[in-house]
Amino acid sequence: MEANTDARPWRDIVHNGLWKQNAGVVQLLGLCPVLAVSTSVVNGVSLGLATTLVTTVSGAAVATFRHTIPNEIRNPVFIMLIAALVTCVDLAMNAWMHSLYLVLGIFIPLITTNCIVMARAEAYASRNTVPEAALDGLMMGLGLTGVLGILGGMRELIGRGTLFSGAELVLGDIGHALVLHVVPPAFNYQFLLALLPPGAFFGLALLIAGKNYLDARARKRASLPAATDNETVSA
Repeated sequence: MEANTDARPWRDIVHNGLWKQNAGVVQLLGLCPVLAVSTSVVNGVSLGLATTLVTTVSGAAVATFRHTIPNEIRNPVFIMLIAALVTCVDLAMNAWMHSLYLVLGIFIPLITTNCIVMARAEAYASRNTVPEAALDGLMMGLGLTGVLGILGGMRELIGRGTLFSGAELVLGDIGHALVLHVVPPAFNYQFLLALLPPGAFFGLALLIAGKNYLDARARKRASLPAATDNETVSA
């Protein structure tokens, strides 16, 4: 019993970050990168993983120093800490993934102002232990990465007829072999609406609707045993 009690908070953190409080389709935070960068799987997942790194490390750092930072200046300190981490990520991508860095552009430095990072630092990391804050940041980041990857895949598939285009930006020349051409290149297929901002809004709306449908279905399924038990007692 004690082991189950101890494990439950960790399961809740994972469930909240990946599904129940997903930053992309529930909290609707960080919509700027969600809508602007999700033109392909590679772009979306790359920025999502960069954001995940920042949320994880910043969460752990804020939790570490939460008792030593005066309450009056905690927000400026959090912002400085997050900005320092984002600068490290920005410089690392510029040095080792320069082609991808040029594609993502301003959205890497803008992680500093991403509401997800600051919100988790203020609402969760500053009130919980280091392991819990780190796991929360990791799960929130991975939840956003999942949304970016799925939305990017939808837009790329409908807009260009491909999947994983731009993989060479991350993996080098070997990445060309990973590109899937669902529509043969000879057709020169392109559906521009999916690649423009309206396509991002439509795609995100479909993801939100899909999650709400699955949640409603799960609630209905959970209520069936209770209704069956009540009918049995009545009988």
